[in-house]
Amino acid sequence: MSVMYSSITKKIWMSLMGLFLMIFLVVHLGINLLLLFDPTRELFNVVAHFMGTNPIIQIFQWVLFAGFAIHIVLGITLQIQNWIARPKGYKVKASSEDTFFSRYMIHTGIIIMIFLIIHFANFFFKAKIFHSIPEFILNGVPTGMEDMGILVVQLFQLPEYVIGYIVALLILGFHLDHAFQSAFQSLGLSHKKYTPFIKGLGHIYSIVITLGYIIIPLFIYFTK
Repeated sequence: MSVMYSSITKKIWMSLMGLFLMIFLVVHLGINLLLLFDPTRELFNVVAHFMGTNPIIQIFQWVLFAGFAIHIVLGITLQIQNWIARPKGYKVKASSEDTFFSRYMIHTGIIIMIFLIIHFANFFFKAKIFHSIPEFILNGVPTGMEDMGILVVQLFQLPEYVIGYIVALLILGFHLDHAFQSAFQSLGLSHKKYTPFIKGLGHIYSIVITLGYIIIPLFIYFTK
C-alpha cells in the first residue's frame, strides 16, 4: 500500500509541476514573440531586463528551475519503477498508451531535457554566470541593459540551431499533447463528460505552443 501511495503521490506532484511548466511556456512564448513585432529589439530587451533584475521574478526563477527538476526526476523515477514492475510490458496496452508518443514519454522527455540544457547554456549561463551579453545600444545611445535580443537573433541565424530547435519543439509538442490530458487524469479529473474537452484543449494548447515557438526562429532566419 505504501508503494502504491508513493507512486500515486509522485504522479500527482509530477502533474502539478507539469501544469506549472505549461503556464510558464505561455508566458515565455509571449515574451519571445515581441521580437517579431519590434525590429529594434527594445521592447524585448526592456522586458528581459525587468525579469532579470526584479527580485521577485528572480526568486520565482529558482522556483521554476525546481519545477523542472522535480518534473524530470519524478518522471524518470516513475518510469524506472514501471520497468522494474513490468519488465515484459503489458500484454494489453492501456488506453493512455495507445499512441506512439504516449508509449515513449520518457524518451521524448529525455530529448527535451537535453534541449533545455543546451538552451540554458546559450542564454541563462551567458547572462547570469559568464556575463557575456553585450550592452543594448538604441539609436547610438547605451541603455544600460543587456542585449538579450541580439543573442536570440544571432543563434536563429545559424541553420543547424534552427533545425535542432524546430525538431526539439516538435517533440515537445507531442510530449505536451499527451502530458496535458495525462496530468488531469493523474489529478483525478477524469470523467466521460469533460475528458473529451480536456483532450481537445490539450490538442489546441500543444499545437499553438509548438507553432508559436517555431515561427520565431523561422521568421528571424528568413528575414534578418
